[in-house]
Amino acid sequence: MTGSDEQPSFRLGYVAGVTPGKWARKWAERVPEVPLELVQVPAADAADLVGRGEVDMVLLRFPVDRTGLHAIPLYTEATVVVVPKDHVVTAAEEVSSDDLADEVVLHPLDDTLDWAGPPGQPAIERPATTGDAIELVAAGVGLLVVPQSLARLHHRKDLTYRPVTDVPQSRVALSWPEEETTDLREQFIGIVRGRTVNSTRGRPPTPPQDKRKRPAEAKKPTGRPRGPGNPRGGRRGKPRRR
Repeated sequence: MTGSDEQPSFRLGYVAGVTPGKWARKWAERVPEVPLELVQVPAADAADLVGRGEVDMVLLRFPVDRTGLHAIPLYTEATVVVVPKDHVVTAAEEVSSDDLADEVVLHPLDDTLDWAGPPGQPAIERPATTGDAIELVAAGVGLLVVPQSLARLHHRKDLTYRPVTDVPQSRVALSWPEEETTDLREQFIGIVRGRTVNSTRGRPPTPPQDKRKRPAEAKKPTGRPRGPGNPRGGRRGKPRRR
């Protein structure tokens, strides 16, 4: 900050399941003078936290309230159903919502998929978190439909998952406040978009070059050099008669 001796830093929020490690490594290579601080944030609070400036940018999942925010969609995740390893669902490589119609499917309060409710039969109560729902799947209470990254995050040896083909998918995006896209934010945008270090928008501004003109080079002579045999320098005299 201007007028402060405090070392600048950059705070990047991210929701569970999103793995910003590869971008953090690129940041360390390109902007080593500014430490990148990774902050895991609750999915429900991600947009509010970046809007209030508690983080500089955030990796979140749609849908969110984007009022006052920029957002760049980055990728779409597959949606999977988490089941015990001995469940009948594991006999198929992928399933549809109809295949889950007779199953109890848990709907945690921190669900990130854009739907009114998952397929299948609702449980008596909604688990508070995805982690709680995973525990209930392991206990045989029901199944859970989540983005694949969350299934991997909560991996257990007694559980597995299969893709679900006809349900909403999770979209991960990079978001920041509308009022200001700073140089550091522009740097991170370039990193997540795969710009090279030599990209105009992906590198720091280069210092101005010295535009002073070089001294003019001496002009090369156009004729023969003057000397005893060519006193005029350009014309050859007539041979003398003997």
